[in-house]
Amino acid sequence: MHPKASGTSASEVRGEALQRVIERYGTDPEALVEILRSLSEQLGYLSQDDLVAVAKVLKLPYSRVYGVATFYSMIETSPVGTHTLLMCEDAPCHLAGGADLRRALERRLGISFGETTADGRWSLRTVSCLGRCDLAPVVMIDGRWYGHLTVERLEAILARYEEEEG
Repeated sequence: MHPKASGTSASEVRGEALQRVIERYGTDPEALVEILRSLSEQLGYLSQDDLVAVAKVLKLPYSRVYGVATFYSMIETSPVGTHTLLMCEDAPCHLAGGADLRRALERRLGISFGETTADGRWSLRTVSCLGRCDLAPVVMIDGRWYGHLTVERLEAILARYEEEEG
């Protein structure tokens, strides 16, 4: 339910999500990565206010919480599109044609990596390694692997996503 429809503000919804995550993981600073990951998954992304709230609850410096949140690719710190495409930047993917895929994606979607399309449909992110060198070059879209890619094959995959949306 949309926060406004229920009479609950967006900040209340975000605060309630933090409460649920803390109930699950506790306030041990050792759980910081899991707390941030779970909260990011529930909320879609973590705002600066969310990071400040986590720092207060865990009694950690904001700089530590921010550093962890921005280090891990599975923790979003800005709004993301309906579909998130992660592209491996490690050597095996690069040598197998990853640079060509990167240029083709940026050209097709009209954005750079680290950005989201104006219509909110696609976010492009890079990661240092997806751990699937056997599929190089590889991308992950919404948690699903696509490997041994060529520009043509990637174009066909994106077209399928767009057809499914109508």
